[in-house]
Amino acid sequence: MIAAVLKEITADENRVAATPQTVKDLIRSGLTVRVESGAGNASYISDEDYKEVGAEIFPDPSSMLKEADIILKVAPATPTEIEKIPDNAAYVSLCQTTRELELVKLLNDKKITGFSMHLIPRTTLAQSMDALSSQANIAGYKSVLIGASHLPIYMPLLMTAAGTIPPAKVLILGAGVAGLQAIATAKRLGAQVEAFDVRPEVKEQVESLGAKFVEVESDNDDGVGEGGYAKETSADYKNRQQEKIKERIAKSDLVITTALIPGRPAPLLIPRKMVEGMKPGSAIIDLASENGGNCELTKVGEIIEYNGVKIDGTLNLPATVQIHASQLYAKNVSTFLTYMVKEGNLTLNLDDEIISGAMFTHNGQVTHEPTRKALGD
Repeated sequence: MIAAVLKEITADENRVAATPQTVKDLIRSGLTVRVESGAGNASYISDEDYKEVGAEIFPDPSSMLKEADIILKVAPATPTEIEKIPDNAAYVSLCQTTRELELVKLLNDKKITGFSMHLIPRTTLAQSMDALSSQANIAGYKSVLIGASHLPIYMPLLMTAAGTIPPAKVLILGAGVAGLQAIATAKRLGAQVEAFDVRPEVKEQVESLGAKFVEVESDNDDGVGEGGYAKETSADYKNRQQEKIKERIAKSDLVITTALIPGRPAPLLIPRKMVEGMKPGSAIIDLASENGGNCELTKVGEIIEYNGVKIDGTLNLPATVQIHASQLYAKNVSTFLTYMVKEGNLTLNLDDEIISGAMFTHNGQVTHEPTRKALGD
């Protein structure tokens, strides 16, 4: 079987779906690997690097995709790319299927078996395939560095001959993978860090990283969802949550928001009035901007200033750390593929929760229930 690695054409997408190391892994599993010329350039991987490990280099997607069985990408495929994918092939990329409905329809029409790395179940067995976590980790790290560069103050406590500089106060909203990495990075830079999450069980993780956990009292399991994700909370909880966040945000220099429920609009945590209560010179980095943002004033893909507060809605931060982001994503993909490939053939056990969980189209059917509902079927 032939696995084909496409060059990313989406603006600002610098990652690639396979590295020389993962090409070796795929070849070892019995696959033939084709790579489009220049696919790794933005991640500083040359065509020669791929050739040295046994990949075949093709000059364009049309020739490469001819007779390809498995197509590997990072960003969702464009309609033009999907036209070139052979019918009945398998397709793997990062995509929110409940939002990328046109992609789902086009793949389904060609009876392509679609897998989204967004849908990999968060189970112990699938940890090494969890691309959402590997990329969120990078986003959390980079968000703090960008936030620090926006601030007109130091991050650490400094005692100088000219006086003492207090540490910056950083508030992290959402203590998932991105939030925990943001906490760790902000602490390394010497900031005073607080974190909030609707899931009380993350308190220990937050405190183990040296941050203070901002707790909203709750008598039930508000906010505790399946698979380690958060879920929608009650109206009463939201009101108490807003009051607590309002109190903390007014004292913060940098706020990083990471609250995201997969496939859903991002929950609103910072309304306009709350921004108006922030200190001039402070900043918000909204990591949920791709799904609308946790801040009411976030402009998707833009950095704006409102009332002296910078609000950064920059998209796809992992692609700005592309060498390591590609290394991690490619390993997630190769681990997922080699899990399904037996003696060089793709074996789809639909009773396997990892395979069926990541699949969203198969044999002309939309197999992912939330996606099917989003399509109105």
